[in-house]
Amino acid sequence: MPGKILPRAASAALLTLTALIAPPAHAADVTPVAVTVNARAALATAPETGIGSNHAIWDSNLGTDQTADLLKDAGVKLLRYPGGSYSDIYHWATHTAPGGYVAPDTDFDTFMRGVRRTGAQAMVTANYGTGTAEEAAAWVRHANVTKGYGVKYWEIGNENYGNGHYGSAWEADDHADKSPAEYARNVVAYADAMKAADPTIKIGAVLTTPANWPDAITAEGDDGSWNKVVLSLAGPKIDFVILHWYPGALDKAGQIPDMLQLTRQQIAAYAGPGSDRIGLAMTEFNTGSSSNGTNTQNGALAAADAYASLLAGGVFTVDWWNVHNGIGNVTQVEGHTDYGDFGLLSSGVCDSGGNVCEPPLNTPFAPYHALQMVSRFARPGDQFVRAATDQPKVSAHAVRRPDGDLAVMLINTSSDTSYPVAVDYAGFTPAAGAPTVLTHTNGATAITTATTGTATSQTLPPLSLTTVVLHPAAAPTGLPGAPGRPAASNVTDRSATVSWPAAAPGARPIVKYELHRQNGAVSEQLGESSGTSYTVGNLRPGTAYTVNVIARDSGGGVSWASPPLTFTTGTPATSSCAVRFTDQTDWASGYVGAVEITNNGAPLNGWTLNFAWPRPWQSLGSGWSAVWTQTGSNVKAVNEPGNGTLATGASATIGFVANYTGPNLLPTTFTLNGTTCTTRT
Repeated sequence: MPGKILPRAASAALLTLTALIAPPAHAADVTPVAVTVNARAALATAPETGIGSNHAIWDSNLGTDQTADLLKDAGVKLLRYPGGSYSDIYHWATHTAPGGYVAPDTDFDTFMRGVRRTGAQAMVTANYGTGTAEEAAAWVRHANVTKGYGVKYWEIGNENYGNGHYGSAWEADDHADKSPAEYARNVVAYADAMKAADPTIKIGAVLTTPANWPDAITAEGDDGSWNKVVLSLAGPKIDFVILHWYPGALDKAGQIPDMLQLTRQQIAAYAGPGSDRIGLAMTEFNTGSSSNGTNTQNGALAAADAYASLLAGGVFTVDWWNVHNGIGNVTQVEGHTDYGDFGLLSSGVCDSGGNVCEPPLNTPFAPYHALQMVSRFARPGDQFVRAATDQPKVSAHAVRRPDGDLAVMLINTSSDTSYPVAVDYAGFTPAAGAPTVLTHTNGATAITTATTGTATSQTLPPLSLTTVVLHPAAAPTGLPGAPGRPAASNVTDRSATVSWPAAAPGARPIVKYELHRQNGAVSEQLGESSGTSYTVGNLRPGTAYTVNVIARDSGGGVSWASPPLTFTTGTPATSSCAVRFTDQTDWASGYVGAVEITNNGAPLNGWTLNFAWPRPWQSLGSGWSAVWTQTGSNVKAVNEPGNGTLATGASATIGFVANYTGPNLLPTTFTLNGTTCTTRT
């Protein structure tokens, strides 16, 4: 969806909240939530540019010192300009946006003054829709050669798939050809011209976000979906890809790992050699839930959960939409007025009738405090590690800090229950005594800091953000360094070889490396080696494995975990059956699947095909050429009377309609009469 001055309509079904607020349940009457923190199950490292936000040229407060100082206090480290869909009508040299409103004192140099005062980096969106590669190159030259701003990140356009090519048009695009191929060709031209002005810059291309329209749709005349075409043609020229996400509901953070996995799979499949250099940027994010708490505490909790999940997954910036936005649909949410304002800070305006007015200009809304909490929880250079809970209303995130400290952020989304938590640690022993605890509660105007509870026991107020900062029981000294990023090779259906760069020894020599699989927040050791590689056996076909490597020295000292590696096993190279599965037609919430079954074994008189949906948001709609049923996540197709006989070498093709409401990981493993088949592409 495009960046606009007005709030955006949510594109997904909204959660229903009760109008009545029950008294909170007392913690003494509630079963403690079990929280597991595994310091050896490492995820991504928190980037310098992780906490970001969008500025917009219609905002007359874009360049004020008060705005910059508030953003700095929130920990904002990246600011995007010139503002959503305005990017494709904005001409920087004249500071004009034909068809749109440009506020005074919002020109590029004013924006950069605010960026520097904030202590942030800039991301600039070059005008693709009504601009040229030459105009973009001149902007780079002005910014980095003439002015010396050192702007590193440059996007080519904003949400250009919204140019009408797929039926819906909000993004300006003067190109006669509005296909993804034309966009990709221009990305190449823009990248060449802009890098000629400054070879050090990074170029980003617009992608569609998995399970968000028009992701996976192939328009007439195209060679594939938007992402496939753009990555295939422009992949060698880009340095990062651009995602936008307005989930609409407040409980979608659990879909983020699959969203990122699918995006990386597309990059690997289509962007050419060396595509692992391509980074991921979420340059627009907002809960998109104006009736459920855009700027009250519900929105803050969803924001903190999403920011932490995205950064733990390796996204290098998450940019809130936006700093100032304006009043929208006014509601009461959990005892507080929600102004339907997608901004971090109040614009201080009233509704059209003058009946409801926002708080004074630059009053922080609740999501501002969420960004502030995330920036205090996960500082640049901290390493995210696995954390999990056994209570759906409570989520957990954790980071390990270079000085040996550990921080745990706990999010209680219950509106009426104060949850006690019992925290268990693996790979970390906390010091005795009360830890430092940062808390933000429903309606609070600031984050409070106290020394309270213990490392293993805290109580979470309803609708709260809580960060617990822990010191280790003993300062780590003389330990080996972390091994380098692992890589997988020779991956089959049952085995894989994992290799890694050696760790730097500490005070004692390294005697072995241990390979650990992440199984939720619990680590499972797969094996150990005195060298820098290990071949793992007894794996399951068609299964994703995320692993880390740790080094152990002669005194039993253990290093930090390596960066994570995720690889997916295949299916048997030979089998008595083979399946070719294709997603034939996709409409971003469902698809038609075709399954071609080939019998490579003895003749069959009757057959049953089984597979499982990878995720709970996937389901069977209907099917044909077989009797289809679904039980839980398992799908079964039994032959019809006319196609039950399969001679050796014979094939049968069956099909179904599937529905999905989240990132659509396709089934990869199929069994025929109980035998795992070879899956062909």
